Amino acid sequence: MELPFQIDLTGQSAVVTGGSGVIGGVFCRALAACGAQVAVLGRSSAKSEVCAESIRKEGGKAFAVAADVLSRDSLLAARESILQRAGGINILVNCAGGAVPGAAVPQDQLADAVPGETTFFTADIEKIHRELDLNIYGTMLPTQIFGECLTGRKNANIINIASMGADRPLTRLAGYSAAKAAVANFTQWAAVYFARSGVRVNAIAPGFFHTTQNHSLQYNPDGTPTVRSGKILRSTPMERYGDPEDLIGALLYLASPKGSAFVTGVILPVDGGFEAYSGV
Repeated sequence: MELPFQIDLTGQSAVVTGGSGVIGGVFCRALAACGAQVAVLGRSSAKSEVCAESIRKEGGKAFAVAADVLSRDSLLAARESILQRAGGINILVNCAGGAVPGAAVPQDQLADAVPGETTFFTADIEKIHRELDLNIYGTMLPTQIFGECLTGRKNANIINIASMGADRPLTRLAGYSAAKAAVANFTQWAAVYFARSGVRVNAIAPGFFHTTQNHSLQYNPDGTPTVRSGKILRSTPMERYGDPEDLIGALLYLASPKGSAFVTGVILPVDGGFEAYSGV
């Protein structure tokens, strides 16, 4: 794949949770293109293998591992398998996460609700609970399981995925915004905790991107942009959605054994100017 710049990860091993997803798959391919051996970790071994096979066809090194980021036993088994195949772990990318269908409310403000419409008061709290678990617990648990293997390793670093919603909560997405705020907070906590143990911990905070997960928020069934999509683009100075490939530069910078050796505890925005824009 074409990279914005090259770093040398030869001889290093990376684990990417959510590696079978759109953004996770791009991350796996980018790390492999820099010489890393990549463990593509996802709940579906078949989907993870599709990504791993595409990397091998491009001349990279990758293998699929099935695991659930919310299951300790599943992650422990994955760790054993990865260590047997790779010998060690240098980089952990916690990419598993995202919004959970049915956890959002359909209006920006309670005053906008129409009779009979779901509001925060009637929202499915179990789906919101799932959203919180998937994003923060699904980041903390892999860090606990795989992070132990990073201490003492060359270029040991952990890269989490936060969101612009971590700093300013997104309307309709109470659970997602709260969960990503927790991911950002945990990133800084872990950066301090691991600092003298040789493990760097940072996060990427994407703005609004084109992904399968976000499609229904951005486009109507007929393909026309939603009203919400118009609000998003008006609040993004570059007036476009990001493509997953736009995140590669941030990933490689944070994973660099030289370029970011003194960088830890950073939440790096990749958002087309969304965070900088005041709205006027």
